[in-house]
Amino acid sequence: MALLINDLCIACDVCLAPCPNKAISAGEDIFFIDPALCTECVGHHAISQCVKVCPVRAIVPDPAHRESKDELQAKYEYLKAQKAA
Repeated sequence: MALLINDLCIACDVCLAPCPNKAISAGEDIFFIDPALCTECVGHHAISQCVKVCPVRAIVPDPAHRESKDELQAKYEYLKAQKAA
């Protein structure tokens, strides 16, 4: 499933750089993860890098965007193909 950043976010921006899909951006008050771009780092890393670096644990699974590892892998492959095109 895609991840989301909840209201515990302190807008420190440490999650931006480690995101391999550039799925994270600044929102009005907190940061935002685009579920269309989030693969939970499947295809890149063994664990989600944004979750790993978040100092306040504000990044959690998004219940509105449940995806299996196979679906996340397919999304990764699609995004990879889009970048190559």
